[in-house]
Amino acid sequence: MPAAGLTHVTTVPESLDFFRGHVGYMQARGFTVRAMTSPGPELHQFATELDIGIDAVTMARRITPYADLVAVTAMRRLLRRHRPVIVHAHTPKGGLLGLVAAVAARTPVRVYHMRGLPFTTATRWQRRLLRQAEWVSCHLAHQVFAVSESVRAAAVREGLCDPTRIKVLARGSGNGVDAARRFDPDAMGRAPRLLVRAALGIRAHELVVGFVGRLVRDKGVGELVEAWQSIRTTHPTAHLLVIGPFEPRDAVSPETRRALRSDPRVHLTGSVLDIPRWYAAMDLVVLPTYREGFPNVLLEAAAMRLPVVATEVTGCVDAVEDGTTGILVPPRDAVALARGLHRYLADPGLRRAHGAAARQRVLSHFRPEAIWAALYREYVSLLARAGVVVDGRAWAAA
Repeated sequence: MPAAGLTHVTTVPESLDFFRGHVGYMQARGFTVRAMTSPGPELHQFATELDIGIDAVTMARRITPYADLVAVTAMRRLLRRHRPVIVHAHTPKGGLLGLVAAVAARTPVRVYHMRGLPFTTATRWQRRLLRQAEWVSCHLAHQVFAVSESVRAAAVREGLCDPTRIKVLARGSGNGVDAARRFDPDAMGRAPRLLVRAALGIRAHELVVGFVGRLVRDKGVGELVEAWQSIRTTHPTAHLLVIGPFEPRDAVSPETRRALRSDPRVHLTGSVLDIPRWYAAMDLVVLPTYREGFPNVLLEAAAMRLPVVATEVTGCVDAVEDGTTGILVPPRDAVALARGLHRYLADPGLRRAHGAAARQRVLSHFRPEAIWAALYREYVSLLARAGVVVDGRAWAAA
């Protein structure tokens, strides 16, 4: 198979984490992989870890016409220099700017990866602007991938994309989850659980509810705090372990922040490294989010044999089998959330059964290799349809 250039575009460097494993898989099959993202201290680390060239182009998350034009101009220049045959753009802003630049650079194959629909929880002019950006990205792409069936259904329902041009790779998710190696509770043993708990002052027999994610309104942090007030009373030895940063955009209320910071049984860690060790310290995971694409947190928790309480929203309904691997509750409903948490805290047998089923489901359906293989087949098919010739050889449809 002839070598071909593949450039991924993301708005922020943190999103390069989507490509762990994927890059090596594609390089082994004849692709030369690069990435384009905003500047940040993580760029050198990701370039080294992923073994790819990374071009830094400032991309604001907000719609900023002049800055966006400057970004598109810089991206077009880079694409013309490196001449990839595929531009694969991710996230709403990266998708919009990357695909406009790819059209201007006459890139033969353009792909948009829909990893969520932020406009669904926005209001007024922001909703209209975000929705229009999604529509433009879908129409500039030759192929659109959605990370979950529920996101695909929402995109079609909203008229963002023709149903024949948007599909889900394998069973969905952004990059699967490495349950066989990285997120394997059996290989890890009990030592990390005990060490993390000891560092936090949590005794071995006490129950821990875990939350992993950005501390913003859209993640349902307000409802989590409200539900926790009930849980901390009915379960006086339970703890809440909160992993993730407070963020200024879509910030939680001052009251929510104070409630989290002032409770001695709430443990705020900020962002952490080696996340499997922290999952090992938990007994269940909660994600009361308002919207998702396909939440990695729920797959990681499942791989670690942890049951979850999550909201019945886009993305979560794909990651959780209600009543089998977790409990789904209505969004923005703190009473229902507390009820779901109580069921698991009060029933160790149910925790074990749902946790075991969750890990088995991940091992069966969400291995990263399945996502990479499906994406490779799509790349080859798109190149063949576009009649791309590299090094004098054409690509044959997979």
